[in-house]
Amino acid sequence: MIAMQYEFTLPADYDMSIVDRRISEKGHMTDGLPGLVFKSYLSSRKTRSTIPGRIAENAYAPFYLWQSAEAMNAFLCGPGFGGVTQAFGWPSVKTWSVWHARISENLSRARFATHANIPIQPYAKLDDLRMAEREQAAAMIEREEALAAVSGFEPVTWTLVRFRLWEELPRMALAPEERCYEVGHMSTA
Repeated sequence: MIAMQYEFTLPADYDMSIVDRRISEKGHMTDGLPGLVFKSYLSSRKTRSTIPGRIAENAYAPFYLWQSAEAMNAFLCGPGFGGVTQAFGWPSVKTWSVWHARISENLSRARFATHANIPIQPYAKLDDLRMAEREQAAAMIEREEALAAVSGFEPVTWTLVRFRLWEELPRMALAPEERCYEVGHMSTA
């Protein structure tokens, strides 16, 4: 599996109803997309931070989980991604090799997402880190705290990605590097 995300940071005075309308009108177009495990249509707003005390910015930042690089490439080379670039510009697309993904059968109830990119220390025991991420993700799903838990890494900048989908905002305190988004639509295969 491969995880992918691009983000468009929008001006502070941007009319975010444009993003909401786009998600409402076009979100269904990735429902059932071949090779897609899920796509979460994510946004954040400067005017309303989902976490008290946290400053948010206007952003549109979909997150994808693909079954394979071939499926991801078919999307990136196709008309759907072309439409996104025409509407918002040419983004930098981040990808991560997925170590572990746990997904609840209630994924469609996701309303919030958290995402963190965490630096991996040089010479870290990657297999130990991978196992710890797997155990944490499994526990969150089993305790029904999160609806999805994806962990992976990117070996160019040596970062760990930790992505979670939630029905309610998490009760635990989030780390400073974690970003929180609202989910406008969930597409699954």
